[in-house]
Amino acid sequence: MPDQFIEFTTDKQFVERVRELKTIEVMIRMYCIHHHAPEPLCAECGDLFEYAQRRLQRCVFGDAKPNCAKCVVHCYNDAMREKIRIVMRWAGPRMLLRHPVLGIRHMLADRKPIPVLPSKRHGS
Repeated sequence: MPDQFIEFTTDKQFVERVRELKTIEVMIRMYCIHHHAPEPLCAECGDLFEYAQRRLQRCVFGDAKPNCAKCVVHCYNDAMREKIRIVMRWAGPRMLLRHPVLGIRHMLADRKPIPVLPSKRHGS
């Protein structure tokens, strides 16, 4: 049987979204462990993370997406936007102590220019 190798590659198209997803996951996990239970994620926080993951995957800006606080498109519904805002306000300052690399990269991403909203494509 010939040797089988798994080639690990990084799709450059999604690097920033993967970083942002990891940051959101860490923030929600930190918040949940402190406020709800010592379990990894309660049902409410698990639902919030799944929602954030779906929104991030469907972002119209793709990898040029700014941080959510600076975004011109608010893709979260009102209730989820309030929940994620509470989580980020609590976990944001603690990121620099517990996850300094993610925290610094998130702060640097906040300095990126806000992209122009892509125009809608019209079918021919």
